[in-house]
Amino acid sequence: MNKHARLAAALLVLPLQLWAATLIHNVQGYTMHHGDRLSFAALEYEDGVVTVLYEDEEAAATSTAKERIDAGGLTLLPGLIDAHGHVAGLGATLASVDLTGSDSEAEAASRVAAAAQDATDRAWLFGAGWNQVLWAGGEFPNRASLDALIPDRPVALNRVDRHALWVNSRALALAGITAGTPDPAGGQIVRDAEGEPTGILIDNAMRLIADALPEATVASKKQDLSRAMEYLVSLGMTGAHDAGSTALEVDAYDSLLADGDFPMRIYSMLRMADPLIEETLAAGPRELSNDRFVVRSVKISADGALGSRGAALFEDYSDDPGNKGLLLLSDEVLSAQIRRSAALGFQVNVHAIGDLANAKVLDEFEQLNTEPAQRTLRHRVEHAQILRPQDIERFAALDVIASVQPTHATSDKNMAGDRLGEERLEGAYAWQTLFESGAKLAGGSDFPVEPPNPFFGLHAAVTRQDRDGEPPGGWRVGEALSRDKALSLFTEDAAYSAHAEEKVGRLLPGYAADFILVRDDYFTVPREQIWQNKVLLTVVAGEPVYRAAKAPNLVEHP
Repeated sequence: MNKHARLAAALLVLPLQLWAATLIHNVQGYTMHHGDRLSFAALEYEDGVVTVLYEDEEAAATSTAKERIDAGGLTLLPGLIDAHGHVAGLGATLASVDLTGSDSEAEAASRVAAAAQDATDRAWLFGAGWNQVLWAGGEFPNRASLDALIPDRPVALNRVDRHALWVNSRALALAGITAGTPDPAGGQIVRDAEGEPTGILIDNAMRLIADALPEATVASKKQDLSRAMEYLVSLGMTGAHDAGSTALEVDAYDSLLADGDFPMRIYSMLRMADPLIEETLAAGPRELSNDRFVVRSVKISADGALGSRGAALFEDYSDDPGNKGLLLLSDEVLSAQIRRSAALGFQVNVHAIGDLANAKVLDEFEQLNTEPAQRTLRHRVEHAQILRPQDIERFAALDVIASVQPTHATSDKNMAGDRLGEERLEGAYAWQTLFESGAKLAGGSDFPVEPPNPFFGLHAAVTRQDRDGEPPGGWRVGEALSRDKALSLFTEDAAYSAHAEEKVGRLLPGYAADFILVRDDYFTVPREQIWQNKVLLTVVAGEPVYRAAKAPNLVEHP
């Protein structure tokens, strides 16, 4: 069925109720439907559900809605869904020192020192966003630069990818990390020539610091989650897949639901590394509050990240001979975790960035998906970042979803070639090739590793450029996506990857009235300006959850 036929079919669906409560009209409306773009001029909804679409204003004039919103010609899109983010992590980041864009180790340390002057009541100082690849020399920072400015309070600063931690000597002392501390399995304590810790901890070594932190509480997690969700809806996000919820965070979500403080939809992946994972797994998959909070998947991590050379590769890093990265789990443990989770009915979502890690995860899914019931769980590879050509074809064959983050490519473009060499780049960040193979994809950002703004991801997917327009013409532009495919990634495809494609991700009769009004027409604005779009109104289940100062009046009575 072509897109015009699909639109006609959608418009002919009768209202679900005789009197639709609200009509939003005078819009340039779009929704994706199985990859086709549908356009409309007005949308009617009641009780949180879309009831009718109108193709033009003349048709909208026949609406019997009692309440009307004139959108003034603004663009209306389905609410955007981020298929991979860390909600509590974003909330904590919003309350910590932002090191994004720091151009040197000294500048990053000075930002922390400045923040310390305004946070004298905090036992620990936290920050995130540093990236040594952007600094002269590209070397990891050292505890000495922090010690010189903040000697008496522990400092813990996450690298931009959250796979390396930069700490000062006070933090090392509180965690009991010395020259004699062995590297934990799947982690590394970076050391100087004398064997002393430099203050950089990679992957599983970061847990040594986590164990020394003040114990989190439901109340503190509620603050982080609430802060993050409030920010996300202001960016036009009506749903997010939380890539690694602890039992404590699940309790905090439950408490926010009970409080009525839950402005968006959260699809939770239980964190396999959580010490309480057995308890949460035993409770089984569940859905709460009319799909506002869903727990039916798990998050397992197979390897580290490319920037910290922790992604597990078949061959050595091109810029670090002898290093193939880190597998965080043995083959036996990875297999056991995947199989136990799947046997309990959970969708299994595995972080895999390097080509070796991706191959191992696909091997596990290949064995698992010989059982027809397992294919219906829609298991996912989170990131699917560096793939061998022969493994790209396996996603479609195995019914495995590739959950990708477009801004990772535009952030990594200056580093990926150094790490991988030209030949391995052929299978890196290969979104168009995955689509052409028939694979299912979902789009996200990996916030707070990357900024959560979904228009940044749409821009990166379409242009393969960063927000400064680099490189001219795009990086490996053959893997760029059309605007239609990119919007599907963050709407209907993300919904499919959470078993919700019949409920959210599209604006058709019977779907949730989750939508946004934005300043610019996504389909006509110049490509390089996609990231600059502004959200004016965010609606979830028919209820406004964010309204900018210049948004139209919410209700006009005829």
